[in-house]
Amino acid sequence: MALNNLSALTSPLSESQLTQLQQATAGLDAVQTAWVSGYLAGVSQGPVTASAPTQSAGQTLTILYASQTGNAKGVASQLAESAKAAGLTVVLKNTADYKAKALKNETHLLIVASTNGEGEAPDDAIEFHEFLLGKKAPKLPELKYSVLALGDSSYEFFCQTGKDFDERLKALGASQLAPRVDCDVDYESESEAWISNVVTTLKGEMAQVTTAVPVTGIATASTVSQYSKQNPYAAEFALSQKITGRDSAKDVRHIEIDLGESGLTYQTGDALGVWFENDEALVDELITELGYSADDKVSLTISGEDTEFSVKEALLTQLEITQTAPSFIEFWAEKSGDDKLKAIANDKNAAREFSGNHQIIDVVNQAKADVDAQTFVDALRKITPRLYSIASAQAEVEEEVHLTVGVVSYDANDKTRTGGASGFLANRLEEGQKVRVFVEHNDNFRLPASDDTPVIMIGPGTGVAPFRAFMQEREARDATGDNWMFFGDQTFTQDFLYQVEWQNYLKSGLLTKMDVAFSRDQAEKIYVQDRLKENASEVFAWLERGAHLYICGDANRMAKDVHQTLLDIIAEHGQLSIEQAEDYLKSLRSNKRYQKDVY
Repeated sequence: MALNNLSALTSPLSESQLTQLQQATAGLDAVQTAWVSGYLAGVSQGPVTASAPTQSAGQTLTILYASQTGNAKGVASQLAESAKAAGLTVVLKNTADYKAKALKNETHLLIVASTNGEGEAPDDAIEFHEFLLGKKAPKLPELKYSVLALGDSSYEFFCQTGKDFDERLKALGASQLAPRVDCDVDYESESEAWISNVVTTLKGEMAQVTTAVPVTGIATASTVSQYSKQNPYAAEFALSQKITGRDSAKDVRHIEIDLGESGLTYQTGDALGVWFENDEALVDELITELGYSADDKVSLTISGEDTEFSVKEALLTQLEITQTAPSFIEFWAEKSGDDKLKAIANDKNAAREFSGNHQIIDVVNQAKADVDAQTFVDALRKITPRLYSIASAQAEVEEEVHLTVGVVSYDANDKTRTGGASGFLANRLEEGQKVRVFVEHNDNFRLPASDDTPVIMIGPGTGVAPFRAFMQEREARDATGDNWMFFGDQTFTQDFLYQVEWQNYLKSGLLTKMDVAFSRDQAEKIYVQDRLKENASEVFAWLERGAHLYICGDANRMAKDVHQTLLDIIAEHGQLSIEQAEDYLKSLRSNKRYQKDVY
């Protein structure tokens, strides 16, 4: 029980003693509180001798994670458990919950950091990143550290956040326990090797202690599902329903999946991870183009062990062929000697753009190369699950989980190419078949704790998904807070996703206000940020009375345009400079009143 609640209990302390105790313990972290508890327990039993075990800062390993979609958090939790099993005392924290000024007191620090978008820190690490790279960061000559960086080599600023942390800590005088490791999307083997290396090193560096201090930030076994990214649940596929019109330029599906008796639970704001298999027709086309036999044998490293597959099975179930990385373009350019591919590979911007619009088969079709099956599969990345924002509240749908999936589709070489996971869910799975899934919790996208708090939701296109869940949850909780939805897409008649549901929420009064922007219904294109501008004074008034603001959808354009619009609104209606408006938004973000789920 918190000390400030002690006065409610029958206490042997006088009022002044109780006040002194509260003042003395104010601001202590978990490790310090545990030490004080042990010290007081020892005092109550007699004098504390010099040989009694004590907890010191030098005996504590601090692990921080900066996570956008949950990968860094998962690795950090795995690291914490490994360190704890090795006898080390561990404090595990999200960078959002860590007081950066405490860095000067740390002696052993490990950071697991993802990179968001074009080299940006994850939302929960923005303030820590700004502090560490700013002028107020302290010198850290006593600190020993290591960084594991997670990223995607398809992006220009690969693992940039981890690189920033590593280089800045080094510049501040800290010394590496182990070199930074930069991991691509298939990070499991490299992260496991890094964990083993740093934990082994730390066992020699740090004295083992007998004082029992819990690992903070890790859920107990009773709250952790047995199903995970590494051990997904084979759920029953229940429904794929197209929710865009016949003449829409988009194919958007409402997907329903039955979680059965798995015990899987989720909160609004969470994502569902979906493992998929590649299209067999695409695999056969690729094998034919390469001149292989489907039965040719190849070896892949799976969970640290070499495993043999037929080349067809490997391409169907293990390897990414619907997304092209710049590294594969470089590989195929070298093997084929094709001048056009070489020119693309040598231009980073061109390579990223080409990767975004071409699959592996398109690169292979571009130029011939004599490459054996093993060399070819070694050049491919492993399949990684796709994460979809959950579009339902469990209070409403119980054992089901709903998704809103935009099917990736484009024409290349006179053929239609579809996305790996979206094509799998929309076109290849049938009702009753199994799909392997897991829940990826997202504590950075949550409804306000108080049901009286107003909410502003901005979600064009499939970004509407979590807000459908928000409304179901607020209805189930009889929430009284106002709700304002901004939705946008191409046309009103073809692309108004979940239109009837939104109209019913407006009719019932649960949805206070809804503004829509259909870009192609008039000569001048109108987007959600334009609707925000039109309602600028009211948007600011909602923020001033405590509204929480949420954005979901495209990170590259929409989210940036909306962010800039919000800055303009706050500056104008709050009579602030742009710098002050930026501080206003930072304050909202720090208080978890400005949250984004962008991709």
